[in-house]
Amino acid sequence: MDTITIKDVARLCGVGVSTVSRAINNHPDINEETKQKVLQVIKENHYIPNNSARNLKRSASKTIAVLIKGIDNPFFSGMIKIFEEEIQKKKYSFILHRVDEGEDEVDVAVELVKEKKLKGIIFLGGYFSHSQAKLDQLDVPFVLSTIAITDKMEAGKFSSVSVDDFAESYKMVDYLCSLGHKHIGILAATPYDESIGKLRLEGYKKALEDNGITPREEWCFYSQEDIECYTMSNGYELMNKVMASDTGVTAVFAVSDSIAIGACKAVFDAGKSVPEDYCVAGFDGLDMAHYYNPTITTIRQPVEEMAHATIRILFDIIRNKSQNQQRIFQAQLLEGQSTRRI
Repeated sequence: MDTITIKDVARLCGVGVSTVSRAINNHPDINEETKQKVLQVIKENHYIPNNSARNLKRSASKTIAVLIKGIDNPFFSGMIKIFEEEIQKKKYSFILHRVDEGEDEVDVAVELVKEKKLKGIIFLGGYFSHSQAKLDQLDVPFVLSTIAITDKMEAGKFSSVSVDDFAESYKMVDYLCSLGHKHIGILAATPYDESIGKLRLEGYKKALEDNGITPREEWCFYSQEDIECYTMSNGYELMNKVMASDTGVTAVFAVSDSIAIGACKAVFDAGKSVPEDYCVAGFDGLDMAHYYNPTITTIRQPVEEMAHATIRILFDIIRNKSQNQQRIFQAQLLEGQSTRRI
């Protein structure tokens, strides 16, 4: 072989081009055994990296992109504000890019890396089920923030920041059971949701079972697939379905505060009262849930701490100060006026 290219090295090692690049640049996000294998093939075949291309990449603009799924969810507003402030403090540019539900966020990210010469990526919201081969297409550090992650992803291959959506939903429904409720509904995401909506639904069902209550499918009020899920208008429509049903539901657990507030509005418009006729609980801990009347009983996620941790982890990796990390934060159950003992 007269002249060996980076693609030739990748083929000889049985890895992707991005993996070879990480080995050459001593990137922390690569298995040590794989790295040594790549370096050995480079040595044996006298491969010389294109230094001019590498130097051009290093001198590229200092830009961090936040790719968000669910931009209409007000929960993300506080996090985005902190991201922008902290990134600019570090003298980096900030890009916010919306990813539609049907889009593949990794494909979007790969194109952005090429176009904007990104130094790092934050994936915000949605569901991550990509293979390692897919993730290897990304040759810049990234952090998954408030994202449901599948078991098939290897812990050491990515960084993440989240709460335990299953456990925190369990906490809320267990609390409703402790107030004496036996017929508890859920204002859920779509039946096919594979992200946080699924985890919160599973936490709801498990809490009922552990309190000696058999979950019933008629207590599950699912969002339609063609509308934005985490909105007040969706909560309004779902609660109207609860009140029109003959299920005996006395309390509902909404999988977001926005849905919970919409549900309360539906109850009031029907001439009924919260919490006297229906108790309503939410999830997220939005400011508007605290200032709403009645105040919403909710699970408060530590938004500020999670946002700062996301930035800190990303820049630690960019600066080669740490390996990948997974941080799971504790949330807090806040009792409001929207629930009562029966």
